[in-house]
Amino acid sequence: MRDAENQLHSAAPCAHCFSVPSTNLTFPSHAAHRAWLASQAALPAGFRTGTTRFEFTPREAPKPAKMTLTLIALDRPTPDFAAVFTRNALPGAPVVVGRRRLGEAALGAIIVNNKVSNVCAPGGVEASERVSATTAQLLGFTPGQVLPCSTGVIGWGLPVEAMIGALPQAVAALAGGTVLPAAEGIVTTDLYPKVRRAAVGAGSIVGIAKGAGMIEPNLATMLVYLLTDLTVPRTKLREILARVADASFNTISVDSDTSTSDTVALVSSGRVPCPDLAAFENALLTVCRDLAEDIVRNGEGVRHVIRVSVKNAASAALARALGKAIVNAPLFKCAVAGNDPNVGRLVQAIGKHVGAHAPGTDLSRLQLKLGGIEIFAGGVFQLNPEKEAALVAHLRGAELYASAAPKDGVFTAAIDYPPHERCVEIEVDLGNGAASATVIGGDLTHEYVSENADYRS
Repeated sequence: MRDAENQLHSAAPCAHCFSVPSTNLTFPSHAAHRAWLASQAALPAGFRTGTTRFEFTPREAPKPAKMTLTLIALDRPTPDFAAVFTRNALPGAPVVVGRRRLGEAALGAIIVNNKVSNVCAPGGVEASERVSATTAQLLGFTPGQVLPCSTGVIGWGLPVEAMIGALPQAVAALAGGTVLPAAEGIVTTDLYPKVRRAAVGAGSIVGIAKGAGMIEPNLATMLVYLLTDLTVPRTKLREILARVADASFNTISVDSDTSTSDTVALVSSGRVPCPDLAAFENALLTVCRDLAEDIVRNGEGVRHVIRVSVKNAASAALARALGKAIVNAPLFKCAVAGNDPNVGRLVQAIGKHVGAHAPGTDLSRLQLKLGGIEIFAGGVFQLNPEKEAALVAHLRGAELYASAAPKDGVFTAAIDYPPHERCVEIEVDLGNGAASATVIGGDLTHEYVSENADYRS
């Protein structure tokens, strides 16, 4: 596993940036978005999913709570699977177990629970293994053929007995056809489920993701499950996933915090010949980049997605790091949230990062654009009243929803679907190299603070 993790920073030459889509999806209503999700959700051959929901009482906070178990099962175990995990030095027990699973000969199922992340909880590894063993017994697999995953509150222990009691219902619910129930089952603070798909020859790749807050992937601050019926050998599958994860999930941020539980798993049922490994990798990259942007767009309190394209940098590492510095700059994020083109905060963020981490960088040729409008060149701002008005219009056009008035002092999201896929577009031309990167981030809103102030309550 360590080799796979190390590969996350050795991406293919084309893997340093998102491309700006030529068209953006728009959805006039929750129903329209739901219909689109359903159109993307057909399961590849060889997979079934099932969910069940139950109530329990966390021992650390004794009041009623609800948990969903989501089961992804193959018709038969496969040797062709891959996974990459968080680099947080205090990982959750399922990550510890998941790293072990990479040494197994085959994988037959993934069991996911929300509400409790099982991170640094007493007996956490044993709890994950017990849930895996019961799942395996019910499916006719061995315990090592089940990958456990958990997401939710950090510090709480799993309600193992309640989970074991509910597992037969998850198994009984297993069905082919659609991955949408699983996409809905794994969410926590997400406003809506996330599903993406791509076709390769006669086969397909379908991906689902959970993630809204604690997003600064290093690997990925999320749970992501990528299912394919295309036959790709285990070794190649793992090489491809490492490159793709670096080019997608490692180029986004919502709040600069790296989670303890993150897992991206890729599983092949091997039902359909793969006509072209390069085509498979490109399709997987598209699915993962779309899911990565979906996660930011569905980030806690996010009302603007910010896309920063850095070009002509001395190195790809500098380009990516500078993009991350911009999307993680609190003052700039707040300005974007308020539709205020306070470009001084953008320049400050660039200068701060370069001064601290690349002090030898020549910024004399720095050029900046916001929404395609030049705002900085030749060492000075290029602003006027007409540009200011156009910049405000660009920010408003990228806004996902207007902030609702607080209820009982708490701000909440006004929508439960993404009305569009537009971004606040920022272009940074350093003018002193040939490397580039694109980073996706979000703004910083009242809703984000409210969500995270009340997360456990």
